[in-house]
Amino acid sequence: MLPESFKERMKEFLGDEYDAFITAFEEDKRYHALRANTLKCNKEFIEKQEYITGNVPWEDTGFYYAGEATPGKHPYHEAGLYYIQEPSAMAPVSYLDVHPGEKILDLCAAPGGKTTQIACKLQGQGLLVTNEINRDRAKILSLNIERLGVSNAMVLNETPQHLSEVFEGYFDKILIDAPCSGEGMFRKNDNAADEWSYENVLACAVRQSEILDYASKMLLPGGHMVYSTCTFSREENEDNIEAFLTRHSDFKEVERRRLWPHKDNGEGHFLCVLQREGELISDSKYIPGGRNVPVKKDLLKPFYTFCEEALKKGVLENLLDSKSIIIFGKQIYLIPANMPSVNGLKVLRPGLHLGEIVKDRFEPNHALALFLKPEQVNVTYDIPSDSEEIKSYLNGQTLRVLSELKKGWCLITTDGYSIGWGKYAGGMIKNHYPKGLRINY
Repeated sequence: MLPESFKERMKEFLGDEYDAFITAFEEDKRYHALRANTLKCNKEFIEKQEYITGNVPWEDTGFYYAGEATPGKHPYHEAGLYYIQEPSAMAPVSYLDVHPGEKILDLCAAPGGKTTQIACKLQGQGLLVTNEINRDRAKILSLNIERLGVSNAMVLNETPQHLSEVFEGYFDKILIDAPCSGEGMFRKNDNAADEWSYENVLACAVRQSEILDYASKMLLPGGHMVYSTCTFSREENEDNIEAFLTRHSDFKEVERRRLWPHKDNGEGHFLCVLQREGELISDSKYIPGGRNVPVKKDLLKPFYTFCEEALKKGVLENLLDSKSIIIFGKQIYLIPANMPSVNGLKVLRPGLHLGEIVKDRFEPNHALALFLKPEQVNVTYDIPSDSEEIKSYLNGQTLRVLSELKKGWCLITTDGYSIGWGKYAGGMIKNHYPKGLRINY
């Protein structure tokens, strides 16, 4: 049930629209949606799935699906072909107007819906710095980036204040999906209504104001910033924006939008597009804090040996085009060549996790499997998505195969889409699907 004080506030706010607003909650007509991951498949493939019921109007790759469907339990979900996302939550990134090659910050990014949406629009070009202040939520963010095969994202676990000191005047565009009182999620999440209070609304507004100020320092002149919340309160939305513009005369409002449960096919959301005055001149060669130390090639010999044996000719060269390799201990990552130094930052994932050196041999990481396409790998083994065999693989079981494969690493696919690693020898594929991700059917 909605808190009485909340309903009183909304009646004053909405006036004649209040009855329609309340009816939307009483009918409890929730909308389910997912977004195609265009880093791995085209949107037409997802649109043809039998459970899809229509397009999300503000996101070209977003689709509504039938409420009784369970796409989160399908192998395509594990292969990262789509991201299940509340439809209204897709709007802020659509208004950010992302283009390949840009440097973008997602400041409050967990669990990763908007981050992966940005990544799809970057198409592997440019730099995506994605941050979450809560470490446990940052780990979930990192896993979703891995699942969707994102190669140009750095995952940080930092405060906005510290980031503003490191990245002053650095980003072309910034997304601030600010932590809020969550009023827009009352229909979706019963706990959100139970925990609501006006005092929390005011506390959130103060925190959001601080985040906006820190974010503004990191935007290049001429750059755009989208501020969004999933709440209805003016204190957290219009009032915050107007106060911010009063404090920052070098910013102007470009556009704002509210999405309402009684008007739009989704939950409550607010967004505002802000622009910093000046001409946008993005210097991709500028790297704050100094450059990352290059890796000596002899340390990477096991990795190069793996690439020669497992990858098609020319794939490694394409991977290294406009990218660099760094080592954290024995972990190897592929990062954008213009990625900022990670010195002094709490980094969960500096880039695409390629694998690790174990006793002078290279063990490929699950993230690399989800990034690679079958045509880039020498040995693949495809499993139909509707088979018992794919359930066995996702459960971590060893696979018996009738066809003869080349001994060593093979990329496991489902209906032609990468889903993990296996290692073939003597008619058996040893399962390398990560233990923490295994599914009990």
